[in-house]
Amino acid sequence: MGVIYLVRHGQANALAYGIDDASTDVSNGPGGLTRVGDMQAKLTGAALAGQVEAITAAISGDLPRQQQTLAGVLAAFDNPPTPTVDADWNEYELPALVGSASAELFRDGRSYQRQLDAGLAHWISAGEAGTSTSADETDGPDETYAHFSGRISDAAARAAELAGSGQTVLVVSSAGSITQWIAQLWDIPAQRWPAMARTMVNASITKLIVGRSGVSLVSFNEHGHLADREGGVSTFR
Repeated sequence: MGVIYLVRHGQANALAYGIDDASTDVSNGPGGLTRVGDMQAKLTGAALAGQVEAITAAISGDLPRQQQTLAGVLAAFDNPPTPTVDADWNEYELPALVGSASAELFRDGRSYQRQLDAGLAHWISAGEAGTSTSADETDGPDETYAHFSGRISDAAARAAELAGSGQTVLVVSSAGSITQWIAQLWDIPAQRWPAMARTMVNASITKLIVGRSGVSLVSFNEHGHLADREGGVSTFR
């Protein structure tokens, strides 16, 4: 039996979401982790190192927030594996699915989420209807929902292949990508999948086991290592 740990990236600065905000924390570059995100990655690394003796394979997408989180987590391990980049683990296109979003809207998390949810619903519906969002809307995403779903399935299959008997695979990705795989495993309807994604905490841990019967989810969105009585460093975006 093998194990896969899926870790959502730590908190990223607003530029990762297409928000041009002069006040954003760019200590790790545009689209990179904030200082809080750095701390989240370190805490997640410590949590995993307390449970797992070694990581045998480490993967992330090519987004800065994903790669920086992976580096922060692996820093907690002695002799970690060389990270592998698999761009199929990238998130869906932002800000294309949100549309025009100001820094003020982004700071109002609920309003930003409502706008994102509307964009996702339209994107999924267009994909189910067999049409391309970008063909009708010049500012829409270039990637169809079907293509997104397919590449996540392919990336997941590659990760599962690495999780052979006694192997421990670490994948750092994004909320949409991680929950898309879970939705596929559990046959969750496409229109209901975003409800899972919006619950994911930055740098949370999701555990799966890989055995003869396939891939099974053991735990989802674990984030106790990020919280305490005073709120800790638990964030959603």
